Amino acid sequence: MTQIAQTLSQTSGETAGQASDQPASSWADAAEQRVLDEALRLAPKAGWNAGLVSRALAAAGLSDAEGQLLLPEGPRDLAALLSRRHDAVAMGNLRTFDLATLKIRQRIREGVVARLDAAQENADVLRPLAAFLAFPTNLGLALRLTWESADMIWRWAGDVATDENHYSKRAILSGILISTLAVDMASGRASALSHLDARIDNVMAFEKWKAGLKPMDLASEMVGALARMRYGK
Repeated sequence: MTQIAQTLSQTSGETAGQASDQPASSWADAAEQRVLDEALRLAPKAGWNAGLVSRALAAAGLSDAEGQLLLPEGPRDLAALLSRRHDAVAMGNLRTFDLATLKIRQRIREGVVARLDAAQENADVLRPLAAFLAFPTNLGLALRLTWESADMIWRWAGDVATDENHYSKRAILSGILISTLAVDMASGRASALSHLDARIDNVMAFEKWKAGLKPMDLASEMVGALARMRYGK
């Protein structure tokens, strides 16, 4: 939830005399999710853009002024809400695994597959979303959201590194995540899993990770993957 939305929810709670037992932030959280639900319904035809936000707000029964408070960055905020929803769904599924029975390679594989499954729940909006994130002004957002997903998987897998390895692991896994999602969309799950297994084989030796990592690799891979997701090839 945005800082402005937090302020709005607090004001809303004060106006209502705090009659509800729910926390003050619940109004803004619920409103954001309603708008996201409407956006997911509209995006396959409307695309992922400012117009989508206006239409989703209206469908959710909210004014443009409320939308400015809830989603000050418009479609960028919607993209973040969807990515974090997918992360939450993936984490819910991953909690059913007994980590003690899985080697680190298996944990990472299951984490990526869970994130793919979560994204596929909204498969019909992934192409317009990829087209939006592929704009140069949105590349930083795409990188940040993919990093958040990679961090979620590593934390679930039990990673406790706090040195430079913490960042290297997440950078590498971010590249694996976005490229595997692109293959999943373009060629199907069997091809995506083959790609995933090959990528994991290439990076399981951590010294290879560090030796092969270049500053622009992740950004370049992100651009290529978003293009593939957008055009399906």
